[in-house]
Amino acid sequence: MTTACRVILVGMMGSGKTTVGQLLSDRTGWPYHDNDELLDRLFGATPRQVLARSGEARLRETESSALALGLESPAPCIIAAAAGTILDEPNRRVVRAAGVVVWLRATVESLNERAFGAEHRPWLDSGGKPWVRSTLLERDPLYASVADIIVDTDRREPEEIAEQILGRVSELCPEEPAAAPT
Repeated sequence: MTTACRVILVGMMGSGKTTVGQLLSDRTGWPYHDNDELLDRLFGATPRQVLARSGEARLRETESSALALGLESPAPCIIAAAAGTILDEPNRRVVRAAGVVVWLRATVESLNERAFGAEHRPWLDSGGKPWVRSTLLERDPLYASVADIIVDTDRREPEEIAEQILGRVSELCPEEPAAAPT
């Protein structure tokens, strides 16, 4: 790929950020940074552990710190933002300015089916489908406000989604500068 930019994947848990992010990284050779892994590296805990120990406010703080670390990575790279980072206006501002933002959008049914029972997703333990529905109502306008590209992921294979994103990224990202002569 001849472009150089940060591709930032946003969307709800279960929308495909990790799977698609890894596919994009494999296809481009660009580094991939997952918000949950960055959080664990910074704080020595998973999001579930932070939530259990310190509550939602602290989880949001740690997710924002992990996002900031990912956004410090030089372009080109792929970054998967934690779903809740969109709730913070400063996060929305920095994501908008940091690269090409791709919103992986999915329906309540798809998100619930994909995400339910995953060890690292504590939000579904007690809320399930009603939690997903109410959370989408709150977050969808926020995801839309930062998205350069919107990709519906329902009933689509991750490889097809990655190819669609790569086509659009090549349109939106600047060409890599030519190497300076030595």
